[in-house]
Amino acid sequence: MLQELFPYLSALLIEEVERQPDQVVLRTRVRATTRLCRCGQSSARVHGRYVRRLRDVAVGGIRVVIELCVRRFRCENPACTAVTFAEQVLGLTTPHSRHTPLLREVLTRIGLTLAGRAGARLASALGLTIGRDTLLRLVRSLPEPEIGAVEVLGVDDFAFRKGRHYGTILIDMATHRPLHLYDGRDGDNLAAWLRDHPEVKVICRDRSSGYAEGARVGAPQAEQVADRYHLWANLGQAVEKTVNAHRSRLANPPPARASGHDTDAAEPEVVQLPEELRIVVRLREQHAAAHELREQGMSKAAIGRKLGLHQATVRKLVDARSADDVVAKSLQRAHIVDPYVSHLHRRWNEGIRNAAQLYREIQELGYPGGELAVQRHLRRYRNGRGHAPTPGPKPPSVRQVTSWIMTHPEHLRDEDADKLHRLRKRDPELDRLTLHVRKFAAMMTGRHGDRLDDWITDVEQDSLAPLAGFARNLRRDFAAVHNGLSLPHSSGAVEGNVNRLKMLKRQMFGRAGLDLLRKRVLLTR
Repeated sequence: MLQELFPYLSALLIEEVERQPDQVVLRTRVRATTRLCRCGQSSARVHGRYVRRLRDVAVGGIRVVIELCVRRFRCENPACTAVTFAEQVLGLTTPHSRHTPLLREVLTRIGLTLAGRAGARLASALGLTIGRDTLLRLVRSLPEPEIGAVEVLGVDDFAFRKGRHYGTILIDMATHRPLHLYDGRDGDNLAAWLRDHPEVKVICRDRSSGYAEGARVGAPQAEQVADRYHLWANLGQAVEKTVNAHRSRLANPPPARASGHDTDAAEPEVVQLPEELRIVVRLREQHAAAHELREQGMSKAAIGRKLGLHQATVRKLVDARSADDVVAKSLQRAHIVDPYVSHLHRRWNEGIRNAAQLYREIQELGYPGGELAVQRHLRRYRNGRGHAPTPGPKPPSVRQVTSWIMTHPEHLRDEDADKLHRLRKRDPELDRLTLHVRKFAAMMTGRHGDRLDDWITDVEQDSLAPLAGFARNLRRDFAAVHNGLSLPHSSGAVEGNVNRLKMLKRQMFGRAGLDLLRKRVLLTR
């Protein structure tokens, strides 16, 4: 049985087994070996002997070291560049290696799975002492797999550093196996790869113009398929912009006041608009200042230095068409205290002003936040008239309405479906927006690409500007979008591989090079 599992045992003679505190040493001698030089000629002329120390896999968490006495032979081939060579034991030794093939395979698998530091820690727990750099060298020495014939190719980008440095990954859509990684996301590298693989018939990609041009140049025979996920995501962005432009209509209209003969005739009602929050005022001032400096020819970096703002904030202000867009983006996120506002208002008006007590009360109701957020919410009433006004129903946020419109009607909760119905009844433009989205969803799920041209025409003739812009962009890439809504191909496998790639990249803390990342992506499944 042991001979079948370890065929090299028949070639060894075990002379001594020494148990040391941290390892077991097997002192052995070679009984029968391969005496072939690298030139292919055998030799029987012994030149000398020496002892090789080989590390093997641990047994019971204890390291195993094999001290193997081997012979060195002199090559008798005068044309060979090697003067001497050492005998090798098949399955146990390889030239210049201090690890057995089994241990090398185990360490390589650990390095592929966990990379450097984490792999070294796991190996140490298994009784294998190895350095992180050695693990990485083992991974880098692995050969890359053969690509073979690819008929359906998936292309997508990934970020080395988001917003600054990107790469590209190519996927075989038939096997979902990564084929290649390269630096950058332009179309030239993609075109060069496609020229070497003329068998590609279908290319699944996002709506990037660079990949579209690279696919057209490198594989003119292939059909390009726009990914449905990205189409739906881009539609969602257009819907959110449209809802954001109608956010003032999201609140329920105030109830009509009872008519009074004396009061209505005597004095008209005076409506006082609520004072804007300080963050809203600041955002409006920053937006105006950023656009004024931009019109003067200043760069975004110079505007940031002038106003003392981060470059991401400057980019957000400059790219926004109006200050309302910036304000809506900043305020549309729900606050953690919002579900408990009605309770806080009622208790405040009852005379309970202790923030710690109110915090404990809403904590019993399921409030997951801290006391500081409650104190900040109550601070506005301490600085006001002393009593909080009776809160009215909070209007839905832009994101909530967007999610209602983008969700299948059968998957909406009854409460949300009723709110969306009232919004559509109150606002004809939101009603038309919902109809357009549902027609696109039916076209996408049913793969009715033949309806795309009519849908684009209907949207372009409507007054919904963000949705019309989305439709015009579809017309620029009409063939790929039509294929994406008609053919069964999808980029789901590409997105899954990109997600796995991100995990591997972050596991290496972003410090490893592209060569190591490529090996881990291509060789791990």
